Amino acid sequence: MLRVICWAACLLITAQTGFCQESPSNTARGDALVTDYFRRQTRQLSEATFAEIQTLEDWTEKRELYRQQLLDMLGLDPLPSRTPLNAETTGTVKHDEGFLVEKIQFQSLPGLYVTGNLYRPIKQDKPLPAILYVCGHGPSRKEGISYGNKVTYQHHGAWFARNGYVCLTIDTIQLGELEGIHHGTYRHKMWWWNNRGYTPAGVEAWNGVRALDYLQSREEVDDERIGITGRSGGGAYSWWVAAIDDRIRAAVPVAGITNLKNYVVDGCIEGHCDCMFMVNTYRWDYPMIAALVAPRPLLISNTDKDRIFPLDGVIDVHARTRKIYDLYNAGDQLGLQITEGPHKDTQELRVHAFRWFNRFLKGEDALVEKTATKFFEPEQLKVFDELPTNERVTTIHESFVPAVDASDIPNDPTEFDRASAQWMQALKDHVFRGWPKTEEPLDLKVFDTKGVVRLVEYNAQSPYRLELYIFQYIAGEGPPMTIEVLDQESWERVAPALAVPFPDRFPSTPKSMDLWREFEAFTGGGGNFAFVIPRGVGPTEWSRDERQRTHIRRRFMQVGQTVAAMQIYDVHRALQALNAVPNLKWSSLRLEGKGESAFWALYASLWNENIDELVLRDLPTRNREAPDLLNVSRFVEMPHVVLMAASRVDGTSLSSEWKTILGDHHLQKKIHTIRRLTP
Repeated sequence: MLRVICWAACLLITAQTGFCQESPSNTARGDALVTDYFRRQTRQLSEATFAEIQTLEDWTEKRELYRQQLLDMLGLDPLPSRTPLNAETTGTVKHDEGFLVEKIQFQSLPGLYVTGNLYRPIKQDKPLPAILYVCGHGPSRKEGISYGNKVTYQHHGAWFARNGYVCLTIDTIQLGELEGIHHGTYRHKMWWWNNRGYTPAGVEAWNGVRALDYLQSREEVDDERIGITGRSGGGAYSWWVAAIDDRIRAAVPVAGITNLKNYVVDGCIEGHCDCMFMVNTYRWDYPMIAALVAPRPLLISNTDKDRIFPLDGVIDVHARTRKIYDLYNAGDQLGLQITEGPHKDTQELRVHAFRWFNRFLKGEDALVEKTATKFFEPEQLKVFDELPTNERVTTIHESFVPAVDASDIPNDPTEFDRASAQWMQALKDHVFRGWPKTEEPLDLKVFDTKGVVRLVEYNAQSPYRLELYIFQYIAGEGPPMTIEVLDQESWERVAPALAVPFPDRFPSTPKSMDLWREFEAFTGGGGNFAFVIPRGVGPTEWSRDERQRTHIRRRFMQVGQTVAAMQIYDVHRALQALNAVPNLKWSSLRLEGKGESAFWALYASLWNENIDELVLRDLPTRNREAPDLLNVSRFVEMPHVVLMAASRVDGTSLSSEWKTILGDHHLQKKIHTIRRLTP
C-alpha cells in the first residue's frame, strides 16, 4: 500500500545546503538548442498539415473531427449551454447620415456581459445582410473610464449602416467596458491557464457565437446573409467564429493570422497576447483553421510591413488554404489582399473588405464611394451607466473551462481501477499528446569511468542529447540504485563535484574536492546513484532573462507541449537509457526529486514499470501551483496522480485508507514515499 513518510535524511546531495558555490550560468548552448528544437518541431507540424488530405472526400470525412478538435482547443468542448441572452438596449443615438446606433448588452453566459453597438439604417423596409465586427486591441479610455474598443472601431459599423447593412460591433473581454484579462501567461504568470486548457480566445469565440444568436433574433437582419470581420485581435476572433460556426457566410479576417513558423521560429508570439491562440493540443499549423471556413467566401487581408503578421507567413497560409478550396472547385471564393503599410487599420484594407461583403452578401460590384468615418464621441457609445455587480467578465478565466474536483476519488477498488485507466488515457490524448509518436534510438555513448563515476550520453529527443552521471559501487553485484532528478538549483549544487572528474565539460565551474570526496565515500559504502538532467537544466539551460523565458514557455504551448511535459519525457528517456547501460545492475530502483523535479519524477513513474520506490520532496499539492501541463486540470488533480503512481509502484488496489492518506493535510507534507511492498 501507499506510505507517506517524513524522512529525516535523503540522498546526500539534497540533505545538505550551502556547501558549494553556485556555478555561473552559460546559456548560449541552451539557447541554440531550444531554438533548433522549435525550428524542428515547427517544420514537423507544418509538413503534417493536410498531409492526409488528397481528395475532397478525405477532407469532408475529417472536417467535423477537425472542427471538434478546434472547439476542444478553445475550451468549448462541450459547448456551454445557450442560456438566455437577456439582451437589453440601454440607449440609441441617431446621426444625420441616415443611420442610428443602439447601445446594447447581452450575457453570453450568466454574468458574462458583452457590450456592443448595433449600427443600422434608420429607414429599412426589409431584412438586411449583417456584419459581426469583432474588435482588435484598440483601447478607448478617458479619465480612468473604459469605453470599450468598440468606440475605437466605430467607423466600420458606421460605414456598414450607411451602405445598407446591420452591423454589430462588440467589445472584447480585456478592453471592453468591463475589463477582463488577455495576458494571463504573457504578463501575469498565470501558467495554470495551460493546466486548465483555458485561453481567452475561447471566450472571445463564444461571445462571437452568441452575438450571432443575438443578430438572428433581430427582425432587421437577414440571417442567411451574415458576415464577420475584424482587425488584429478581431482578425483572430474572425477566424475562430467563422471556423466553428457555419452561420457565417463570408469572412474577412484582417491581420489576424499567420503561420506557426512566424509565431514560434521568427518570434512573432512575443507581440501577441494569449487571446490570439488556441491551446494547441492537436498540434496544428494555422492553415487548418482557415481551411475550416471552406468553401465559404474568405478574404485573407494584411499589409506588407506588418511586424506581427509577416508577409511570408500570411502568403503561406493563403497558399496552403487554397488546396482545400481547390478541392471544392471554389478557388474564386478565396481571396488574398496585401496592401502597403504597417500593422495598422488602413483605408486600403477597409475598402477591399467592404467590396468583398458587397460581392458575396449583396451580389453587388459597385465602387465604394463613402469612406469609413468616426462620427461619435466615446461617451455617446457607452452602454452601461453603472457596471453590473454580478459580472463575471473580470474573473471568467476561473470558471470558463470546467476543472476536475481533487476529492473526486472512487471508493471502490474496481471503480478506481477503471477511473485510473481513463485518467491515463486522458493524459496520453490531451496532456502528453506532444510527446514523440516514435521514440528515437537512444544511441548511448558511455565514457570511460572516472573512478566511481560514469558519464552516459543519450538521445532524448532531437536535438537534445542529454547526460546521465552514474556513481557505481564497483565491488558489489546489484546494490540498490537511487536516481535523483535535478532541477537547476540542484544541478548548481552538484556541478562543482562533477567538475573534478570531468573538467572539460565544466570549464567555468569551480571544482569542489570536498563534495567530490563525499560522493566517493557514499558510493564506496555500497550505494549506487545517478543524476538525471532534463532539458532546460544545467548543460542545456536556456536564457535566464525573465521575458525570454516567458516566451519560450509560450512557444512550447504553440507546438502542443509545455516545458514540464517535455522534461517529464526526458526523465522517462533517462530511465530507458539507464536500463540500457552495459554492466549496470541493481537490486531495487528508487526515483526521487524535489519541488518541480519531484513533479517530473511523479509523472515519469506512470510510464515506467520497474520503479520500486518513489521519493517526492516538496511536491506541489495542486495543479495550480505545479508546473504547467496542457489541459491536465480537466482530467486529474495532484491526488489522482499520486494515487495512480502508488498503484503502479506498489501494485495494490485501492484500500479504504487511500483517501485518508491523500487528504489535503498529507499532500502538504514535505516528503512522500511510495514503496513497492515485498511479500
